Amino acid sequence: MQPADLHQLQQWFNRYVATFEDLDPEGLRNIHLKQQHTLQVVACMEALAAGEGLDEADTLLATAVALLHDVGRFPQYRRWRTFRDSESDNHARLSVEVIRSEALLDHLSAEERLLIEEAVRFHNLLELPEQISSPTDRFIRLIRDTDKLDIWRVFLEYYQLPEEERASAVGLGFPDLPEVTPACLAALSEGRIVKLEQARVLNDFKLLQISWVYDLNWATTRRLLLERGYLPKLAATLPDTPQIQQAVGRALASLTASSGQA
Repeated sequence: MQPADLHQLQQWFNRYVATFEDLDPEGLRNIHLKQQHTLQVVACMEALAAGEGLDEADTLLATAVALLHDVGRFPQYRRWRTFRDSESDNHARLSVEVIRSEALLDHLSAEERLLIEEAVRFHNLLELPEQISSPTDRFIRLIRDTDKLDIWRVFLEYYQLPEEERASAVGLGFPDLPEVTPACLAALSEGRIVKLEQARVLNDFKLLQISWVYDLNWATTRRLLLERGYLPKLAATLPDTPQIQQAVGRALASLTASSGQA
């Protein structure tokens, strides 16, 4: 992949998003949120690539993955009016469908096409499949980290907005109630990833996002997460109970320890 190839993909992305401008105001709010998310993931990927010392060729490929990882979100929302995969379709699979139907990678080598498509296809799995090997594995881990970095930003902004200004699809339809589901709190307390199917209320979704600290792959990601202070801000929106404080404290301590900071 050459810089001109990435520029061509960026131009295509802008044109593609523009085809969804016919939606109603609420729909546009959700489409624009995903557009901005993609651009921010690209920026996170550039920062991660620089921090981890990727060469130019790998940086171009990683940035292409970041640009294309969520393109399936746009037709997903148009058809189902949701970003919840369990109520529509796997958005990663939809993204690969868009990549192929738009012939976005046809000019690249077979190896580059496979790498980008696999990284997009597997970026949203709870756990990585064991059969995926290097170098694809490396790019999947890059996109999983950068995706999380910006999702934290997206949700913090969502929680801080008045309800009438929120992009409705961001909360995945979870009711905003002053409680947590015991199974979700137990998972976080035990240092495990909270599963989406366990979540019942919006606070569970917050616990899920905090639990992502146990699924980070790169030192640069941990450093950026600490610098941006996303987790303490997210934790501050949860009910103030000893059990929640203890679970969140463990996650924050794990992040600090793995970052080599006291």
